[in-house]
Amino acid sequence: MKKFYGDDVFLGGETAVKIYEQIKDLPIFDYHCHLSPKEIYEDVRFENIGEMWLGADHYKWRLMRSVGIDEEYITGGKSYEEKFQKYAEAIEGAVGSPLYHWTHMELKQFFGVNEPLTAEIAPEIWKKANALIKEKKLSSRKLIEMSNVAYIATTDDITDSLEYHKKISEDKSFKTKVCPSFRTDNLFLYREKTYLDYIKKLSDVSGVEVKDLESLKAALEKRVDFFASLGCKMTDVGIERFPLCIGSDGEADEVFKRVLAREDVSVDEFDKFISNVYIFLAALYKKHSMIMQLHLAVKRNASSKLLASVGKDAGGDCVGEAFSVGALTALLDKMDSENALPDTIVYTLNPTMYYQIATGIRSFRNVVLGAAWWFCDHLSGIKEQLQLYSETASLSTFYGMLTDSRSFLSYARHDYFRRILASFIAEKVDGGEYGPFENAVKAAKKISGENIKTKLGL
Repeated sequence: MKKFYGDDVFLGGETAVKIYEQIKDLPIFDYHCHLSPKEIYEDVRFENIGEMWLGADHYKWRLMRSVGIDEEYITGGKSYEEKFQKYAEAIEGAVGSPLYHWTHMELKQFFGVNEPLTAEIAPEIWKKANALIKEKKLSSRKLIEMSNVAYIATTDDITDSLEYHKKISEDKSFKTKVCPSFRTDNLFLYREKTYLDYIKKLSDVSGVEVKDLESLKAALEKRVDFFASLGCKMTDVGIERFPLCIGSDGEADEVFKRVLAREDVSVDEFDKFISNVYIFLAALYKKHSMIMQLHLAVKRNASSKLLASVGKDAGGDCVGEAFSVGALTALLDKMDSENALPDTIVYTLNPTMYYQIATGIRSFRNVVLGAAWWFCDHLSGIKEQLQLYSETASLSTFYGMLTDSRSFLSYARHDYFRRILASFIAEKVDGGEYGPFENAVKAAKKISGENIKTKLGL
């Protein structure tokens, strides 16, 4: 029996250990996360481990709800000490959960705690972790530096002022490069009550009165230019709907004008607008050497009660329905035929679509499968994604892990991934199906950071 979270945890044998030793200390390039640039700039200091862990991490909130813990101990008014105790009660029985893995890797990496977190021992760990937080003055920047993070791409709405990105870029004392990502979700959520207010805000920040498709595109071009001026290399969209048809300029303009006039528009009709704008934006992304990320097959806000009481991004999202891969390839083909297809990463939250997506996107140059995302970034999910990537493309082209997290402690997930990756490659080496060993290390290094670093032009 192995030691609890020993140095060889998740490593399958001697070859895996040797590969891991070559990649474990490489710098991290976190090309998709949800960290707050404001908190990074202000170097926010944390009072306790409860605040660090439970202040914004909806992964943990979901687990706590799954065992019946009252919302007062999750997002409610109870103290962080009480919330931490309840989380310990939830996690102690979470056999095989990625949260169990991450929790103990974070305890070991940041707090020197290497024993199981249980309800019984929670008060002792609470005191030990908080004493260390105070002693080391752990803050947002300190945690980033401790994790050897070289690059962070935050997730930013297209109307954002990016004021904190400006301030971070001017602060030469902080070595990690922090850049915005161009996130377009709110542009397509036309059924939100505040949609017209959002379009008004886009008009204000762009200096272009948005009243039709032409003016919208002019406003979007100004915003892409603005984001690019602050080092933006990543773009993103993660709405529920994937457009099933491609709309012409005339069709998209007609639909958008009806939305602005508060007329009823069906989802099928709005597809024409979404697809048309996607193609327009893709050309802008390519012009600025930006990477287009498509996060697909997600269901947002499944619980209306939770949405009303707590709000968005509170643990109410889930895996979405499979969609037409033919629609995806048709859109990519349209972009490609117009010489408007940028480097693209396609993620799916629904793993049943992996093979369809992986084979479909490989019809196009520089379109790759994304990392195991969200509900899929657990031990077996990462292995499944690595296996599928290796079967449908050259694994050494994979961009590797990202945190996709709001927690500054989540960088332990990169170590988690690198251990799983080392074991995956080592199994091929030990089985006599891949070699030499030096090539295995070379591939592991590329996946663990070199590929995305090169693509970002760093």
